[in-house]
Amino acid sequence: MARLKTLVENERGVPPLRGGHSLCQGCGIPLVVRTVLSSIPTPVVVVNATGCLEVATTRYPTTAWNVPWLHVAFENAAAAASGVESAQRALRRRNALGPDGEVTIVTFAGDGGTYDIGLQALSGALERGHRFLFVCYDNEAYMNTGVQRSGATPLGAATTTSPSGRMSIGKAQARKDMTAIAVAHHVPYVAQAAASHWHDLSLKVERAVASAGPAFLNVLTDCPLGWGHEPRTGTHVLDAAVETCFWPVYEVERDVYRLTYEPGRQLPIEKWLEGQKRFAHLLEPEHRELVDRIQAQVDADWASLRARCAAEA
Repeated sequence: MARLKTLVENERGVPPLRGGHSLCQGCGIPLVVRTVLSSIPTPVVVVNATGCLEVATTRYPTTAWNVPWLHVAFENAAAAASGVESAQRALRRRNALGPDGEVTIVTFAGDGGTYDIGLQALSGALERGHRFLFVCYDNEAYMNTGVQRSGATPLGAATTTSPSGRMSIGKAQARKDMTAIAVAHHVPYVAQAAASHWHDLSLKVERAVASAGPAFLNVLTDCPLGWGHEPRTGTHVLDAAVETCFWPVYEVERDVYRLTYEPGRQLPIEKWLEGQKRFAHLLEPEHRELVDRIQAQVDADWASLRARCAAEA
């Protein structure tokens, strides 16, 4: 923690995101934002897509931000970051920045603004090679507007638009693999992290901003309201996602895969499902086959990832 505190104090002695916001009790988003920004030694400009983070930190007439901050729509956060980065390059060519004029451009968006609505702008920015860090705080649904399902919502999860019941298992589709989509753009740095593994996330931020090009971080972030767990259990729920290998933490640097954490003993998928009301129906006996199918997919994905990391070690 002393290391992070030192980096925070490099910028005017104030935290980049202060208290006074209205994010829910137990929300994992502030932990992600503070870890990311406190791990960057240079000044930053934050581009923020519409979502929980935006609406809860800038309630008129106040703000919780202590850094330059730009709000844009769900669909164009990466495009706006591209514009900021292009402006910085233009100023650099005119020698208008000065010796201490370099800033790191960081974009924050939820899974709605990353997996779905914002995918086209993100894909274009990655393909063009703009140098910025895009951070997805992935709480696996459109939480800000009422817990609707998104492309990140897992198979079987109950949301307001994919409710569970006699005629439905919850969401009927598997979640999109956004990390793999980012890797397919062959950018310098892509990583998957979890809010509960803050030191791992911090190290990944350092490598991301040091890369010579676009970088993408997909960070699993809990939502007590949408997931249906007690606020105090958030880190335990996130840890269960990692320990069951439902959400592996790894990085892909210059197309080379590396695991950054490997569970000593993989826990059964039930350890991830239990304790979350959105999955409660899956633990009933009649859904045993679906749970087995989820477990089989997790095992297959984990084996594939481990093999790829071992082959490229």
